[in-house]
Amino acid sequence: MVFRRRDPLGWGAWLREQVYPRSGFKRAIRYVIYRMRRLPDQPHRVARGVFAGSVIGFLPLPGLQFLAAWGAARLVRGNVLAALLATFNTNPVTTPFFAVLAMSLGHWMLGIEKPLTGEYIGKAFAHAGRDLWFNFMALFGPEKARWGGLIQFWDEIYWPYFIGALGPAIVISAVAYYVTIPLVEAYQKARAATATERAERRSRMRAKLAEATAKLTRRGERGGEEADDDSPGTP
Repeated sequence: MVFRRRDPLGWGAWLREQVYPRSGFKRAIRYVIYRMRRLPDQPHRVARGVFAGSVIGFLPLPGLQFLAAWGAARLVRGNVLAALLATFNTNPVTTPFFAVLAMSLGHWMLGIEKPLTGEYIGKAFAHAGRDLWFNFMALFGPEKARWGGLIQFWDEIYWPYFIGALGPAIVISAVAYYVTIPLVEAYQKARAATATERAERRSRMRAKLAEATAKLTRRGERGGEEADDDSPGTP
């Protein structure tokens, strides 16, 4: 099958690839930038798509980033593919640090006084997970749904994360917007110059080929005339 690995990865190797790719994040970033520059669209539209996708990439929207990036790109009239590529601005290594920074900023903005320790965050996730499982099982039994852990998770983890991430996401994405424009313009100009040079080279080659063909044709005609003059019976 096309694109299938010759040696399938085991579960451990697959999980390791999700956290840290074998080729490294540097190569992945270079690939994304390469694809950005080659997008066949106006530089400002590509940059708007990068801005929209980058903002979405920083926000806590698990499973909805592509859909949200598509909507944001359409809203700002940016390149949709650029927005989808820009959502890869985060990775499993940097996301935890940014998440703590965003939650700390969100707690400060919302006036929440809670210690953002690993134990506190882990307990909030655990309580929310237990409530989700309990409410799911309650659908098939007489128990009533409970929402305490989920409400606490929303009020003290998710909402502060979202609010705290929004400001830095806009600032960083604005920088990416202004950096993208000259990159795309420079690439498109270089590509256009290369295409023009190739077209001129082909035109010169065609002209030389046509000239050589014409010379051969004239020589053939002269040879034919000389053969007619030398043929028997010619007075």
